[in-house]
Amino acid sequence: MDKTMTQDQRLSFLVEAFKVDSGEYKDLITPGDTGDRRRILRSLMNIRMPGAMPEDVLRVQDDYLRGRAEEKGVVTLDDIPALPGGLSLWQGDITRLAVDAIVNAANSQMLGCFVPMHTCIDNCIHTFAGIQLRAACSRQMEALRRQYGPDYEQPTSVPMLTDAYNLPAKKVIHIVGPIVEDRLTPALEQALADCYTNTLDMCAVNGLKSVAFCCISTGVFRFPGRRAAQIAVKAVKEWMHGHPGAMDRVIFNVYKDEDKAYYEQELR
Repeated sequence: MDKTMTQDQRLSFLVEAFKVDSGEYKDLITPGDTGDRRRILRSLMNIRMPGAMPEDVLRVQDDYLRGRAEEKGVVTLDDIPALPGGLSLWQGDITRLAVDAIVNAANSQMLGCFVPMHTCIDNCIHTFAGIQLRAACSRQMEALRRQYGPDYEQPTSVPMLTDAYNLPAKKVIHIVGPIVEDRLTPALEQALADCYTNTLDMCAVNGLKSVAFCCISTGVFRFPGRRAAQIAVKAVKEWMHGHPGAMDRVIFNVYKDEDKAYYEQELR
């Protein structure tokens, strides 16, 4: 990390660079308040389409985001109590976890959330990983469209692996969970279970020994939280039983107190 710039100087530099890069917002007046400048930077990152960025800007972005990770506090496996069977429950911001892989609840376009300052996990992960993450997802999707056609979208329950860039984790596994339209069905429940088992299969193939799952599909995809927790814990326990020694730790990461209570009940 370049120590010649303070975090505030990096933030100011990045706001101006991303304003120019956006074109549309190049004349936006930059406020002096740190919180407002952080919101502007995040918003400009959120709406940015994948594409090249000058190397000097990327270097400052990387330094800034790694500094932000330090400010938020990196959480290691040693900080998270282990439950029997190599499982853990942890409540907090998944972008703080220094594990082999964190799981991102993605959409079928696989490019992250473009809504400025949205609070979904997809937005948070892409924001704090940096713009390289969207570019990496875009490259994989372009390759898949060359193979399967221009209308290709990532199917439900099929994971995609990328580097984590400026996150404390090593990798991000992006997966599209099932969407509950009218009512919960056995097919939707199976699709959610497949999200967990297919992700664990990907971890095993790639030598990833620790993974943190978010609450897949329980947000805007409308999967009931209690049932989702039941399916997640059952699927992971069954996979772990069938693959002894394959994983050192599987973490169920929750953010809301409600979800924490669901998982606590299932993990008793």
